[in-house]
Amino acid sequence: MAITEFAKKYHNKMFPERQSSLQETDPEFVERFDNFAFDEVVRQDDLDDKTRFMAILAALIGCQGSDEFRVMLPAALNFGVKPEEVKEIVYQAVAYLGIGRAFPFLKITNEVFQKLGIALPLPPQATTTTENRREAGTQAQVDIFGENMRDFWKSGPEESRHINCWLADNCFGDYYTRTGLDLAQREMITFCFLAALGGCEPQLTSHAGANLRIGNDNAFLIQVISQCLPYIGYPRSLNALRCVNDAAQAAR
Repeated sequence: MAITEFAKKYHNKMFPERQSSLQETDPEFVERFDNFAFDEVVRQDDLDDKTRFMAILAALIGCQGSDEFRVMLPAALNFGVKPEEVKEIVYQAVAYLGIGRAFPFLKITNEVFQKLGIALPLPPQATTTTENRREAGTQAQVDIFGENMRDFWKSGPEESRHINCWLADNCFGDYYTRTGLDLAQREMITFCFLAALGGCEPQLTSHAGANLRIGNDNAFLIQVISQCLPYIGYPRSLNALRCVNDAAQAAR
């Protein structure tokens, strides 16, 4: 068995003129992994390359795959993901994974960009102010989840109501309102964060439902899971698939 021509060509497009040192130390592993991840998985569906790499970057942040993220970031740029889109993926990770998990990926992104000659800071993408971020965030929630989210920010027990308000003004008002990614792309990367993170299946099911509602249909989400599987493994991929099926069942 040898690395297929398709896998070789795909690898070369990701990493022009670069050969992994693992081909010297772990040739059997590289052969099987490359043939799976860069041939069998890629050819499984018709998901476009740019979306595939956006999903992979988000999944790598979610599973804390910092070494692989550093490797795959230039590949994502080679396949059409824009620097602004990469930064938006990393920024939005803060809301779902916390700064403790997201900060290393912000540092890696800046280091890779500087090495590639991408000038920093990138053009600003914020559209809200301190005064209107809660209202704008609420509107984003309504656009994604439905009208039932209109007053969610002021619901719940008094002692924890502030967290629902933070969801509106911080999670959605500070991040989802930014340019660089549209709402469908933002919901897709949130789905990838949570699928890769694991242990938050109720939230994953909720965001699977939000994806379905905003136009990322069942088939699309299965494609996203499939393309992320080599990077997050089978258990979390199967969990994500179950959450998509549960969300689709609830939407009927």
